[in-house]
Amino acid sequence: MTAGPDGPPGPLRDAEAVVLVGGQGVRLRPLTLSAPKPMLPTAGVPFLSHLLARIRAAGIEHVVLGTSYKAEVFAEHFGDGSAFGLELEYVVEDEPLDTAGAIRNVSHLLRERDVLVFNGDILSGLDLRSLVDTHRSSAAEVTLHLVKVDDPRQFGCVPTDADGRVTAFLEKTEDPPVDQINAGCYVFRRPVIEDIPAGRRVSVERETFPGLLADGKRLQGHVDSSYWLDMGTPAAYVRGSADLVRGELPSAALPGRPGEALVLPGARVAEDAVVDGGSTVGADAVVAAGAQVTGSMLFDGAHVGAGSEVRGCVIGAGARVGSGVTLRGAVIGDGAVVGDGCELLDGARVWPSVEIPAGGVRFSADRR
Repeated sequence: MTAGPDGPPGPLRDAEAVVLVGGQGVRLRPLTLSAPKPMLPTAGVPFLSHLLARIRAAGIEHVVLGTSYKAEVFAEHFGDGSAFGLELEYVVEDEPLDTAGAIRNVSHLLRERDVLVFNGDILSGLDLRSLVDTHRSSAAEVTLHLVKVDDPRQFGCVPTDADGRVTAFLEKTEDPPVDQINAGCYVFRRPVIEDIPAGRRVSVERETFPGLLADGKRLQGHVDSSYWLDMGTPAAYVRGSADLVRGELPSAALPGRPGEALVLPGARVAEDAVVDGGSTVGADAVVAAGAQVTGSMLFDGAHVGAGSEVRGCVIGAGARVGSGVTLRGAVIGDGAVVGDGCELLDGARVWPSVEIPAGGVRFSADRR
């Protein structure tokens, strides 16, 4: 079943999705103190909205969210999924189970032949139907989305043979033999999930996948060169949001047209202020006269004072940045205050409700 030229695709038959959203997002603190990482505002909506929009656009309708940290936030926002054209269900992980354990933990809600599994902090332009086609045409037990990276030393490598069959899973090394890495998206045959041990931590890369290879099962690689970004660090989070705003990765969930800036309803930007580089200005946020905001995110109710420069930063909800402030690569927590004339450089993090006094303070570390 396919769509007409102007409509969405038909259902992807015998397929459903699992999205793992249980992590605490430690690398993104202090932003994740108030919200799980997949629920952080990203190009005007929770990050998870962009992934769910891609899943729905591929024709998948049933999605199970594997939650843990602040689990209630997901259901409060997305409900049963009907407003998004989906059927959403939720499973709470009471204790850390690692990736394979978390997949096994939702297995009682699965009902289709093939299950797409997503890490909930990856931004990707992967063609999901093409991934499923690879999985089915190769008759694989599991198919892995693989991407090539410039420096694979910080990742585990996944070599494949001439037919795309995965041959090994290699730990991080200073001399990686290939540049292909696990991109955090898979297609499982449902019986494989049901065979994962229940009720304990299980790693896909250290236990499940090597065990399948040892048993002679087929694991297939789907190498793809489309947009891919792990959103786990503040710099990557800011970049991903900016890329969505500018349309470098199109998203049906973007609440506006792609461009240099996304200014949400109720925000106020002074006529002589500059907002560009894929910045987002949240609802009721303010960018005062002469300020420049480039490649940054202002959450709802944030305030940037007159003549301030904000580059590659995240300004939390209700936070206030004074006049004549310079921020580069900084993260300002919800409700924090940065006094006039301060300079906060790359790596600076101001935690929620902390107040940095005026007077030209310069730093590039945590303030709690």
